[in-house]
Amino acid sequence: MAGGGGEEEKVKLLGVWDSPFVNRVQIVLNLKGICYEYVEEDLHNKGELLLASNPVHKKVPVLLHNGKAIPESQVIVQYIDEAWSGTGPSVLPADPLQRATARFWAAFVDDKVGSPWFTILFARKTEEKMEAAARAISAMETLEGAFKDCSVAAGKPFFGGDGIGFVDAVLGSYLGWFLVIETMIGVKLMDAARTPELAAWAERFKMADAVKGVLPEDVDKVLEFLQTFLD
Repeated sequence: MAGGGGEEEKVKLLGVWDSPFVNRVQIVLNLKGICYEYVEEDLHNKGELLLASNPVHKKVPVLLHNGKAIPESQVIVQYIDEAWSGTGPSVLPADPLQRATARFWAAFVDDKVGSPWFTILFARKTEEKMEAAARAISAMETLEGAFKDCSVAAGKPFFGGDGIGFVDAVLGSYLGWFLVIETMIGVKLMDAARTPELAAWAERFKMADAVKGVLPEDVDKVLEFLQTFLD
């Protein structure tokens, strides 16, 4: 749902097309029905707007809302949910305990799935990549149990209940990379034989209107882009 924001709500997202951290922000913006301008950044030659908007980390994503910069993807997603609380579905639950639980599992995903993801992409040694994949698989098995307890047991299709929530957006943003990793090292991080409920959840997530067209699907294109950072 990229497009120009109105005069009252000027929203701009600085990102990179295949970044899971950017993709999760796009998904939540779409979910909330917020029009925004998307700016593709060149990470080999970072633009002045990105450097000025995120001088600490100099990374994407950065959300610009009426000229004010918000960096870091999980922070941005929570900001969107609060700033547009009356628009579209809520990403975080209203109950404080449920909100805390969602934040816990979202942090778990970026720590236990995101960190191995980065190692698999950039480690030079195969054994380091395989060890990272094993850690990610273990995390996925933990998430399978959490999903069964919080959602499947209640007959809900998503971590967020009846619709996509905070944890769904954070975990779902990696789905485009799982096939890339399988192509790279021959390992499935999400396997229906190991985590059947998560595998079914992933298919539902990818079919959601807010997700369609966001996650990277062209494995060769992703690998070619990745290689530019490895050379």
